[in-house]
This record gives sequence, C-alpha cells and structure tokens, in this order.
Amino acid sequence: MHAHRPLPADSALAQAIAVLARAQQDAVWDRTTAHNKLRSHLREYFPGFLAAFAGTRDGIIRPEARAVLAAAPTPAAAAKLTLAQLRALLKKAGRSRGIDAEATRLREAFREQQMRQLPLAGQAMGQQALALLRQLEAACTSAADLEAAAIESFNQHPDAGIITSFPGLGPLTGARVLAETGDDRSRFNDARGLKAYAGAAPITRASGKSRSVTHRKIKNNRLASAGYAWAFSALTASPGARAHYDRRRQTGDRHSAAQRNLFNRLLGCLHHCLATSQPYNETTAFPTQAAPPAAA
Repeated sequence: MHAHRPLPADSALAQAIAVLARAQQDAVWDRTTAHNKLRSHLREYFPGFLAAFAGTRDGIIRPEARAVLAAAPTPAAAAKLTLAQLRALLKKAGRSRGIDAEATRLREAFREQQMRQLPLAGQAMGQQALALLRQLEAACTSAADLEAAAIESFNQHPDAGIITSFPGLGPLTGARVLAETGDDRSRFNDARGLKAYAGAAPITRASGKSRSVTHRKIKNNRLASAGYAWAFSALTASPGARAHYDRRRQTGDRHSAAQRNLFNRLLGCLHHCLATSQPYNETTAFPTQAAPPAAA
C-alpha cells in the first residue's frame, strides 16, 4: 500500500469547504422539496394556514409558522387556539417583537369561515401534515447547521477576504463559489475557461450567413446556481453592476440573459483578483462610460 501524500493546509481547507458547501446546498434543495410537498398538502385541506402566512417572508418555512402548525395541524384545532397559546408559540419560535399584534392577527385568520374536510378525513390529513412538517424541520435544521459550519471554514481560507470583497458575495455564497472553482491557480489558464465552466460564457454558432448566440447547457450547475444568487445580490450592492445589467436589458436581453452576462463579467473580475491577490475595486470592474452610445 502507498502512503497518501498530505495536502497543503490551504488545499485541505478548500476541500473541507467544498464538502460543507455542497452538503449545505443539497440541504437547501431538500428544504425546498419538503416545503413544496407540505404547501401542496395544506392547499388541499387547510388553505387558511397558507393565507395566514402568505404575507410574511419565507412563508410557512418561518419558525413561528412551523411551531403553530405543529401545535394545530387542522383548521378545527387552529380555530381553538387562544391568544395566550399563540403568544407562547410565537415566543417559543424565537419571535421577540410584535407578539401581541401577531397573535391577534393569527387568531382572527384562523377563525375566519372556510371550507373543511369531514372530521375523520381532516384528522388524517393533519397527521400527514405533521409527517411532512417533520421532514421540513429536519431539512431546515440541516441547512442551518451546515451553513454555520461552511461559513466558519470559509472564513479561515486565505482567499476569503478577496472573495467577499465582491458586491453580492457573502460568506455562504463565497464558500459555494470557492467550492466549485477551487483554489488551484493553474486550474483555469484564463478567465474564459472559468466562464465556460460556470456556463456564464455564451456560445456563438455561425453557418453561412446565419449566426446565433445561445447560453451553455453543459456547465457546473452548482456554480451556475451560486452565480445566479451572486449576480442578483450584486444588483443592489453595486451601482456598476446595476448599470451593466440595465444596459444589457436596454439592448434587448431578457432578465436571465442580462443577469447571466453580469455573472460572466463578475466572474472574470474574480479570476483576475485571485490571480493578482487584490480585492475587488468598483471603479476598475465597471469604469464609467465617457458617453452613452449614439442611438441608431
């Protein structure tokens, strides 16, 4: 048997980040699947619960929504909840502000007249909802625990400061980007190779007088997913990124194409900054145009 040569400290850390970041992404996808299953089931027999949390961020994924559903999985049980019980559930879920107003709102929402299943059928559906809720709870816990572990490992990597200097790249998305691109500077000879690997670079096909430009379907889907979140967040974090996106939209690109083009631009900047060991610079990445292009 041959002894394994130990990896350099940075490479070993990058490998650990890749394992944690990919596991966290899988947990997020599992959470989405569990959420969709529970939401579809509630729509059949308890639409009032969905309506009660429709205007809140994250909807039924919120801890207070899960706590209330666990205590009252049927419309009949929810209608019997008192203000004191609702306040206790909200506090147990971690809510600290506006508890009285939220408890009052939920009690009124649950006591509104709505269609119900027959008692035995409603109880059975409530049991099924609790089973689906347990799956959602497990996925939420896994996603949160793995997120904390991935961020902790990522913050120890020497490239973390450069990566998070980019607008829209927080520690978690940065960990996902590092996980898929790696920290081997020789892996991609130039930015074009990295852009093609991420699916950000377009494909141009020409035959005779016809010419078409399409997006890449063969790509690293995890990196492309991280790039979508990165570019979306950069729209509000970087004036240059917003202006670049708006220019692409004005030239006829749809939202997805303009956002993919922005990701392509940011990815090229990231490759350069990592290769030269320098942080992101807004002026260098998006220099101000001297004058807008003349209209045709």
